[in-house]
Order: sequence, then C-alpha cells, then structure tokens
Amino acid sequence: MLIAFNKPFGVLSQFTDKGTEGSARPTLSAFIDVPGVYPAGRLDKDSEGLLLLTDDGRLQARIADPKHKMEKTYWAQVEGIPEEAALEEFRKGLDLKDGRTRPARVRAIDPPSGLWERDPPIRYRKSVPDCWLEVGLREGKNRQVRRMTAAIGHPTLRLIRAGIGDWTLDGLAPGEWREIET
Repeated sequence: MLIAFNKPFGVLSQFTDKGTEGSARPTLSAFIDVPGVYPAGRLDKDSEGLLLLTDDGRLQARIADPKHKMEKTYWAQVEGIPEEAALEEFRKGLDLKDGRTRPARVRAIDPPSGLWERDPPIRYRKSVPDCWLEVGLREGKNRQVRRMTAAIGHPTLRLIRAGIGDWTLDGLAPGEWREIET
C-alpha cells in the first residue's frame, strides 16, 4: 500500500509526539487511520506538502534513501529576488556546515496555481519582495532547501514539497490523503 498525503504546516511527520510531556503538537494520527503504514522519509513540521506513507519496507527504502537518487521537488517562497548567478551557485552545489550539497535543479516560477492559504500565514514585509523557486534535490540533508536558499542570501518563507519521483500533490488539499498505485 502507498498513500500520498498533503501534510499541513505544523504537523509532525510521525504518528506520535515524543516531545515534551503535555505537548499537543499535531501528528499524522490526526489525519491517517490506516494501520501498518509509515512515512517514507520526513518533512519537517514547518514545511508542507507531499509525504508518502507505505507498509512496504523495500518501497520505503527506495523512496527515502538518497542512494536511490529519487528526485524530490519543492516549491520555495523566498525573500528577495535571486539573481541568475546565485541560482547557478545553487545548481552547482553549495557548501553547508555538514558538507557540500549535490548539484540541484532550481528555477524561478510563478506562484503555484491552486495554492492554499497557509495557517498561520507567512510574514510579509512591504519593503522586501519575494518570489517562488522550484527546487529538485536527489539527497536529503536536514532542512536542506531552507539552508541552501539562506546560503545564497534568500531565506525561505514557505516550503512545499510538490513531488517525489513521479508522485505529486495534484488534487490533494492540506490534510487529505489518497491511496496510489505503485
């Protein structure tokens, strides 16, 4: 079984919250009541979008393990308008504190169509423009897209994973899920 889930902002990519006692952070269990499925990879609580869940360990490894080089596609709303030179640095790979990233695919895009409002909304600054980037990665360092956009001087305001391999968010509102063919 394979499930595509549109993870809302603020939801943990796990079924239980192992944080501090009394913590009331929302988890996958508030949305998905299917026994025996587990996330294939992670999406931090400050990010939204496609999370795949499966009951097949081999499929989970193929999706999540960077050695299989399955591309993950993200839409990043960033502060400012990156120049082409900054995007070219991004494409070649950047030096982060935990090492150099692999080359990444990046391009400026129009705001994604059909995009839902985020709750809570991002912070807007009247004096600072923003733009959307489409980013394709074949590795999975912790908070990598956010760290890469910051490294080129354009912090991420909103991050949405739009696709994993050939699987996409198409037709899923935040908090919705569907079973998909493998």
